[in-house]
Amino acid sequence: MTQSPSSTMLGDLRVPVVGAPMFLVSGPELVIAQGRAGILGTFPSLNARTTEEFAEWCDRISQSLPEGTPWGVNLIAAPTNARLGADLEICMAKKVPVVITSFHAPPEIAQKVIGYGGIHLHDVATLRHAKKALASGCSGLILVCAGAGGHGGTLSPMAFADEVRRIHDGPMLIGGGISTGAGVLAARAAGADAAYIGTGFIAAEESMASPDYRQMLIEAGSADITYTPLFSGVAANYLSQSIIRSGLDLATMPTGPKRAQDQAKPEGVRTWVDVLGAGQGAGAVERIETTETIVARLAAEYQAALTRLVS
Repeated sequence: MTQSPSSTMLGDLRVPVVGAPMFLVSGPELVIAQGRAGILGTFPSLNARTTEEFAEWCDRISQSLPEGTPWGVNLIAAPTNARLGADLEICMAKKVPVVITSFHAPPEIAQKVIGYGGIHLHDVATLRHAKKALASGCSGLILVCAGAGGHGGTLSPMAFADEVRRIHDGPMLIGGGISTGAGVLAARAAGADAAYIGTGFIAAEESMASPDYRQMLIEAGSADITYTPLFSGVAANYLSQSIIRSGLDLATMPTGPKRAQDQAKPEGVRTWVDVLGAGQGAGAVERIETTETIVARLAAEYQAALTRLVS
C-alpha cells in the first residue's frame, strides 16, 4: 500500500516529534533549528507582525533548511483574525509543507492546502471537534489533551486517542504534558504518528521567549501550572508564578471551560506577555539548551524507553 505524504513525512523524522507553534515563542530561528535537528518545527503566522513579515519568515525558513525538510505554519481560523485570508494566500504561494489550523476548520482551507500538495492538520480537544474537522476534509488531527500548554484540553490522551482511532486511520498527533522521549514513545503506543511538544522548547536558545520566561519555566514543575479561563476567555494552562507575579491570588482563579459573563480579565494584565503559557511537562525543562541538544536527548530517551520495553 502506498504511504500518504504525511505518513512518510512523519516517519522520516529523527524522532517522531512535531514542535508545537507557540504564540510569542516560536519563530524562524526555532523552526530552522528544529528542522536541522531532525524534527518538524512550526510557528504561528501571527508571531510575525505583518503578513509581509510572515512571507519573509517563510522564505527564510525554506531557504535555510535542506530541500525536502518539513516545517509548518499555524493559522488561527477565527473571525477575530483579520489576517487569516492573507496569511493563507502566503501559505499557498510559498507552498508551506504543513498548515495547522486552530479553533475552526473551514473546508476551504483544507481544499486549498491539500490542493497545492500540502498537509492540513487541525487542533481538536473533543471527539465532536475531531468529527467536524474530519468532515471538513483535513489531512489529519492533533489531539490537544490534558496538560497541554496554552489552550489545552481536558481529556486523557489514552482515552481520546482510542476514540479518534475508531473513526480515523490517517495522521494523528498527541500533545499534552509530553517533554521526554519516553512520553513520545507513549504517544506512539497510544496510536499517534508523532508527539506534539511545545513547552519542552520554550527554554531553547533559539526560541523567542524572554530570559525571565525561560527561567520561570526552568523553576516550575507540573504542580506549578494553573488551568483557568480568566485571561483569554477559554480555559488555558499558565505558569502559576506568572499569575502570582501579576498580583493575583491563585485561590480565586475561576475554573471551567469558559469565563463567566460576570468575570473580567484583570486590567493591565497582558495574556501571554505577563501571564505566561506552559504545560504540565514543565518539570522536564531544567536548563537553557540548544534545540539540537533537546532533540538529541529526546531521541536517546525514546530509544532507551523502547529498549526497556523490548527487553
